Amino acid sequence: MSRGTCYGGQAVALKILKLRVRSSDEYDSLFQSDLPGGGLFVPTTSPHEVGEVVVVELVCPDLPNPVMIRGLVRSWRSSIPRLRIRAGAVIEFDAEESHKRDFIRDALAGKHAEVSRRRHNRLPVSIPVRYRMPDTAQYIEGAISEISVGGAMLNTRTPLPLETDVIVEIVPPGAAAPIAISSRVSYQVPTGGTGLRFVSRDGDGSRRLRELVRRLRTA
Repeated sequence: MSRGTCYGGQAVALKILKLRVRSSDEYDSLFQSDLPGGGLFVPTTSPHEVGEVVVVELVCPDLPNPVMIRGLVRSWRSSIPRLRIRAGAVIEFDAEESHKRDFIRDALAGKHAEVSRRRHNRLPVSIPVRYRMPDTAQYIEGAISEISVGGAMLNTRTPLPLETDVIVEIVPPGAAAPIAISSRVSYQVPTGGTGLRFVSRDGDGSRRLRELVRRLRTA
């Protein structure tokens, strides 16, 4: 089962493959330039099925923070010790993750990308939600594609105005009832995404957000 796939209105966990590289040269040696959207060879001894959706958590000293990027397994191979061939999977980046691919490239090249670093430390997901503005009782059906304890990416046909207050309802994994999260629009993506910053009204709100993200990681 995969994080990014929804059953019964809830998120189901994706496998997270952790990849640590020491330098931009090592990253370049693993990068798969022949794939349309780019990708990585990720060393792992755990077999993966072709077509499986996974998340690669990339850690490198030259990156300001770990980057979690969603992708699709294109192939997996077992190790051949006598030929010094490592076991691993070739992961093609999801087309919607191109901004993260470019962020990694620029950061490893020493360029200062004008992108908030926290956006790339969010967990890729695909969770159905509904949202509304505080001055209306009418909810709009939608989904979020990234989340952290600080905010989320709300998929919208057109970006919502900056600084707009938004109430988002999410059903945590294993729960029957949704939780309502107060948020505010902090940035916009031209393709229609709306970046939200969660607004904790009290200590209990912060605790619920941490618990929500923990459940999504381990669902």
